[in-house]
Amino acid sequence: MKKFFTAILAFMLAAPSFAQFASGGFELDKSNLYYGARFGVDFASLSGDTEVQDGTMMMDYSGMKTGFTLAGIIGLRVSQTAPVFLESGVYYTQRGGKDGKYSASINCIEFPLLVKYGIKASDDIAVLPFIGPYFALGLAGQREYQDQKSGDKQKESVYDKLANRNDMGFKLGCGVEYNMLYLELAYQFGIANIADNDNNTMHANQLSINFGVNF
Repeated sequence: MKKFFTAILAFMLAAPSFAQFASGGFELDKSNLYYGARFGVDFASLSGDTEVQDGTMMMDYSGMKTGFTLAGIIGLRVSQTAPVFLESGVYYTQRGGKDGKYSASINCIEFPLLVKYGIKASDDIAVLPFIGPYFALGLAGQREYQDQKSGDKQKESVYDKLANRNDMGFKLGCGVEYNMLYLELAYQFGIANIADNDNNTMHANQLSINFGVNF
């Protein structure tokens, strides 16, 4: 995680050298196609039936877990009379939850479909609130638990007892673009049941702070 934050800082320091006060991806006064890159920090949690019985011990993974996001995005202005954009992309994101020092990681590939509205704050700054659905597929993940005999920390696939791989929900938030640089705060709430059996109900939720650049 330390290396990840170092990379973010290096990118943010280097980016102004090639931004050169360009208008970036969101040129609000004309039709355009844009694309960009995103990376950031996730604060994920699980809600609903988040408990798993391990022998005589009950693990509850409803606590907040920190992860990261990497993404490539593409967007298009869809109205000639208003600065309305449709944005999608491919995201790699880390979800899950914690029970004290034990965590459950759900690593996903995600496809959002967001509607953004551009508000011109100045010649160089655009404010972009957004909302839309997302669809996600679990790629890998593991949960940690305490072995009742040895007391040691053990690991197994998160898909063995806790979650399934398919997810969907809604994402809303707001982004700010300065020249080519982009920063957003977003919240995702899952509406699909990702519990591993039909008798339980569990949803994945996530608060994200993403940095990036638009071209």
